Amino acid sequence: MPLPPPPAAGSRGRCVLSFAAARDRCFSRRFLRAGLRPLAIPLPAGLDPAQAAATVHIWVPSRPPRNPLLLLHGFGASATWQWAPYLRPLIAAGFDPIVPDLVFFGGSCTRLPDRSDAFQASTIKAAMDAIGIPRFGLVGVSYGGFVGYRMAAMFPEAVERVAMICAGVCLEEKDLAEGLFPVAGVGEAAALLVPRRPEEVRRLVRLTFVRPPLIMPSCFLWDYIKVMGSVHIQEKTELLYALINGRQLSTLPKLTQPTLIIWGEQDRVFPMELAHRLNRHLEGNSRLVVIKNAGHAVNLEKPKEVCKNVIEFFKEPAAEAAKGDDKVRKILH
Repeated sequence: MPLPPPPAAGSRGRCVLSFAAARDRCFSRRFLRAGLRPLAIPLPAGLDPAQAAATVHIWVPSRPPRNPLLLLHGFGASATWQWAPYLRPLIAAGFDPIVPDLVFFGGSCTRLPDRSDAFQASTIKAAMDAIGIPRFGLVGVSYGGFVGYRMAAMFPEAVERVAMICAGVCLEEKDLAEGLFPVAGVGEAAALLVPRRPEEVRRLVRLTFVRPPLIMPSCFLWDYIKVMGSVHIQEKTELLYALINGRQLSTLPKLTQPTLIIWGEQDRVFPMELAHRLNRHLEGNSRLVVIKNAGHAVNLEKPKEVCKNVIEFFKEPAAEAAKGDDKVRKILH
């Protein structure tokens, strides 16, 4: 689940100036310059609108969207860090990006105990309803793909098409014990994906990028953890347990929407077996694009290639998109 790579310079110890905070502000300015504005949407529990059960932070177009495309981020930093390279190409292609923080990431949170992907999906759908967008396309990367898949299954009348980027939704809990992943259990997966120390960030970056930075100074890594990774650690760990515990392919619904699957060929977090498994599971209603020289963080390593395929898929006539493709298309870069 992708994490932007830290800068490759610095010294040991804690940084006086926060590079991560400055970078976070820079990404927010890019969203503003692209014509998006941030909203904090309170979602009530029950009948009392004064009692917010959850708050969703979401970036929306300044004008009413004509071709809305919902972008769901993975674990790691907030949505702005993961989707900033995609804004201008998508807008130039005629799309209106809508970019929320999932619950317990960025500015989104809840007081409710539910940690399931179904709860995440329902929360984001409620936010979309609140801003008056009944139908939309959906792109989900890694954990965002899990939430997006569940959302498409729960709300087929709202989600028109789906693009899944390195989202291992077809994994089963037994896969961990059988050695398919670099971790052997949910607890080890949580320690990897919710890093608390520089050495844990280094391991995650080296696992998700084909060409990680050669030098990752502790100064910058501590800064990143403090600014972007020190909040809701327990809740994020619970999200992973809820996602993996007892997971079985036999209970995964089959999407009815046309689905694009994009994968980094050297993904070590969710190996290629899961891409082929998902393509088989959707029974001809999907197509698989494999991008070479990219790992799990393919959305950050190869943003141009990923964005090009997303745009082509969502621009296709409905009949063409629905055909699927039994062949695997490889992008050689």
